[in-house]
Order: sequence, then C-alpha cells, then structure tokens
Amino acid sequence: MPTPPENRELSPYTGWTRAHWEDAADRLLLAVRPYASPRHGRFDLPGPRPSWSGVRSDGLEGHARTFLLAALRVAGARGADPCDHLSRYAEGLAAGTEAPGGDGPDSWPPLTDVRQAVVESASVALGLRMTRPWLWDTLDDRTRQRAVDWLLPALEPSPVDNNWWLFGLTVAGFLQDAGIETDRAAATIDRSLDRIEQWYLGDGWYSDGDNRAFDHYNAWALHFYPVLHAHLSGDQDLLARYGPRLRAHLADHAHLFDANGAPLPYGRSLTYRFAAAAAPWLGALTGHTPLTPGATRRLASGTLRYFLDRGACDERGLFTLGWHGPHAPVVQSYSGPASPYWAAKGFLGLLLPAEHPAWTDPEEPLPAERADTVRPVAPAGLLLQTTAADGLVRLHNHGSNHVASDPAGDDDSGYARFAYSTRTGPTTAPDQPDNHFALVIDGRLTRRGPATPLGTGPDWACSLSTPIPGIRVLSATLAHGRAEVRAHLVLGAPAGTPVRQTGWATTPDGPTAQLHPVHGYPPAAETVELTTGATLQGGPATRTAALHGTTTGPETLFVALASLTAEPSPPPVTTLATVQITAQNIQVTWQNGPTTCLALETHPLR
Repeated sequence: MPTPPENRELSPYTGWTRAHWEDAADRLLLAVRPYASPRHGRFDLPGPRPSWSGVRSDGLEGHARTFLLAALRVAGARGADPCDHLSRYAEGLAAGTEAPGGDGPDSWPPLTDVRQAVVESASVALGLRMTRPWLWDTLDDRTRQRAVDWLLPALEPSPVDNNWWLFGLTVAGFLQDAGIETDRAAATIDRSLDRIEQWYLGDGWYSDGDNRAFDHYNAWALHFYPVLHAHLSGDQDLLARYGPRLRAHLADHAHLFDANGAPLPYGRSLTYRFAAAAAPWLGALTGHTPLTPGATRRLASGTLRYFLDRGACDERGLFTLGWHGPHAPVVQSYSGPASPYWAAKGFLGLLLPAEHPAWTDPEEPLPAERADTVRPVAPAGLLLQTTAADGLVRLHNHGSNHVASDPAGDDDSGYARFAYSTRTGPTTAPDQPDNHFALVIDGRLTRRGPATPLGTGPDWACSLSTPIPGIRVLSATLAHGRAEVRAHLVLGAPAGTPVRQTGWATTPDGPTAQLHPVHGYPPAAETVELTTGATLQGGPATRTAALHGTTTGPETLFVALASLTAEPSPPPVTTLATVQITAQNIQVTWQNGPTTCLALETHPLR
C-alpha cells in the first residue's frame, strides 16, 4: 500500500491529512488478520505474556478493540469498506457468541465468568452502534439474539468501582438505540451516570474512583463514553450537561501534549498511547471544545505520528506492549497482547466528514508551542508547566494518588512522583525513584504516600503526605519558565534524620536536568549522580541528580531549584530565580518575572 504524500501547506506541523489517518487504520487492521481464529471470533496476537484474564479473554480483546477501529474506519467513510473489514467482524460476532464459554477456537468467554469481557463488551457494542446499517441490520435474527444474550450481563452493576461503570452505559446505549430491553438499558445509563457523578470535582476533572486517581482515563473514558453516548443518541439534555465538562477538561488536556506530539506519560495504561487524542476529536465532533479545528488536528496527528514514527508497531505492523516500543515496566498485569488497540479511540476523528474544518483548516500550534505557561489544575492538585522554546511539558503532582494502601508497600511510579514530563519517563526501580523526596530510615527510602492537596495558585501547588506514621511532609512546587522551586517542610522527624531529593531522570542525548540546593541542605552540598534504569522512552540507562540533607529538629525546611530543558547549553538554574527564606516562608523573584510568596508556616493543614 503506497503511503499518501505529505501536505505541508495544509499541515505545516505534521504533514498529515485525513488520507494518512485512513491509511494508518487500514494498515493496522490488515496487520492483525493473520492472527484471526478460523471464523474471526478471536484475534490471538503474539506477545511476551498473556494478561491475567487468560488467552481466551485476550483473543476476545483482539477482536473487540480492532473491531472498534474497523467501525470508526467504515462509519467515517459512510459505509464504504474497500478493504472489506466489516464482513470479518460480522462473522466473528456470530462465531464468538455461538457457544460462549466453549472450547472452540472462536468462542468468547461469558461476561459472567470473566470480568475483562465486560470491558470488551463496550467496544463490541460501540462498534455495532456506529456500523448498525452495514453490520447489525444485516444479521439474521438468531445471530442478533445470541449477541444480545452475550451483551446483557453488562447491564448489571459494575464489578469494578471506577470508569468500568461506563462500559455498561455503552452497551446500554447500543441496546436502547436498537430497541432492545430499553427500560433496563435506560436504568443502566442512569445508574452509571449517577455513580461517576460522585467523582466529578469540577472544572472538567473526575477522579477515577474514590482514590483521587487522575490520569488519561479522564479523557479517554470518563468524558469519552458519556459525551459520545449523548452525541450518538441525540440526547441534547445529556450533551448540555456533559459537553461543557469536556470543553473545560480539554482546556487543560491540550497542555499535556509536547511539540513533538508526545502526550504526557503519567498514570496507568500508557500502552494505549494515542488514545489520548480521542477527547480532542470528541470535542470537535460535538462542538464542545476550546480548540480551533486546526489545533485539534495538529494535536491528534502529532501524537499519532509520534508513536508510529518511534516504533510503536513491530516489523509485523502489530502494536507492542510499551510506549515507543516494548517496555515491560509500563505494562500492567491486566494488559495482554491486544490491549494496545484501545488506541483505536484515537481514530474518533474519522467520524467527522471529510469537509469538516478539523480536516480542511490549516494546522495551528499547540499551547506548548505558543508561549511559556504555568497552569494550575485545582481539582486535581496539579500544576502544568510548558516552555515554547523547546515545546516541553512538565506536570507537578500535588494531588494524584492511586497508591498502595499498605504503608510498607511501594508507590505506583505512574502516580506518586512529584513531577512528570513528556521527554522523561518515571523510573520504576523503587530504590532509585526520580522526582522524589524521601526520608532515609534504616538505610531505606520512604515512599511518598497518599498526597492530600492543600491548594494551588497561579504558579504554585502544594500537598501534605505521611511517608511513615508520625511524620508528615508539607511539599510545594513553584514554577516559572523552565525553573522550578521544590520545597519540603518535614514535620515530626527526629533531628538527624537523613533526607534525599532527586531530580529528573535523563539520558545523555536527552534534555538537560539541573538540581541545586537552596536551603536546608548543607551549604557545600554536592549534587550526587545516581544511575537509574531505562524509562519508557527507551534508550540507555538514565542518570538522576540527588541532594542529601538531615533534619535539624521537629520542623526542617528543605528547598532546591530544579530545571528540565531541551534548550542547547542552558545557563544554570540559579540564574533564573532568587529565593529568600524567612522562617518557613518562601519568596521567589523570577528572572524577568514577578515575585511569588508562599507561607508554609501558616498553612492551616500543617
């Protein structure tokens, strides 16, 4: 298949047009065909290991997630299917539901037996909903009834109390449209939306459950399913409720994308990669977006190219479990060989007609390319920092958790770091964490523990954590340009307790990281270089700067300046800010910028 030519007049940043998206979808779908079962009920893709749900569930996942991609491809072409994708999935639907739970090579596990099948039922139902005239309406009554019987258990309460509630909503939406079990479907929709309402914190941000987990599931699940359901059903009341939330979220979400196209790697399920582009496309589809059409396509095409140009697919054209290429530490045990195909959501833009401005307007720059920005996300306790000179994005975390409940357990590296960036990935070795502040107890580093957000301001965010019982750490980040001030007030630790602050984990050919002591560390403190493991971007092992100090009493303040930049030969971070400490008050005068004061000693939740 010849690759479409680039169009740098229409797309000056990426060169890509709608034809590239259609071509990419076809290539991905053609690549999985050799791994289909005899009647296409399952796609048993090769991989390093099965998921915790087993190979039969993984084969269903291969069918469901690639079917979602095929549905977007064909529905976007208004039924045109030159590669004959849908016929295979129609055959697979009939074969998979013929004898659920059986031993045949095509059979699907029942939703009542395998929880993961509930997840996949949503992709099957959404695909059927989008392609109904060309697939569902062509099936015989017997096949349709078997499919309905397989889907119906998804209408029960969710077995997992997080974004999983929306899988039942998605199945219910299809059944309601098809006139099947409409009362029961309506009840499922109401129940699902009522549950996620408990996690809505305002300004476009949900927690993915009760544990203050903030990540890309906000965009590719918690907004994606309700808003897309409202759009497909034509429910203007629902759209009026959830559309403005999507718009508010996109105002922040757009700042998570690097000029090179990379979405910020934080949270879990990062192997879904460019599924992060689904929400911006959804905004364009529904009109609930702060982004211009040209900026929407620039964001989406940029992130798709970012991954396809960096080895997300192997020599067979199959997605790997990882980020650029294979990277086991970023993969959760629930993921199997076909899990990365949830990236199909990133192709949602194909539902926009070819004449839509998102396809016809010239590309426009991303927020990270336009100006230096420090942007607080108050509901989540996050602080976003972007720099236009290098297009780099950083996130300072003072509110996202999803950490182990066991005080002796390790933090999740995707949630517990104080900072993340689009050019560095969190290290995964618990004894060498990057962007971490720890006490050293009996030779071991303490974990961060759950972070309680204490507030945000125009250029700062702060939080409180309890690394071990009886000792608390009040932490704050202040940012301007590429400079960061990292402050930690240790409360309740015995005098002489060692502490360690680490910086960004970088490679020799990556961005430049700087870390400089300001207060609390010994006057002659040296930055010690630690060798850490490879990050999700791959390449050689990283090196992380570290500062060491000791507490001097029941309250000890430690302050450092830090920086991460891709600018060539950057001046020392000490030239970017003047920091003055009075008791436990911090005053920062930024180079060519304002002065910020933060009073830790008077914070009411100390």
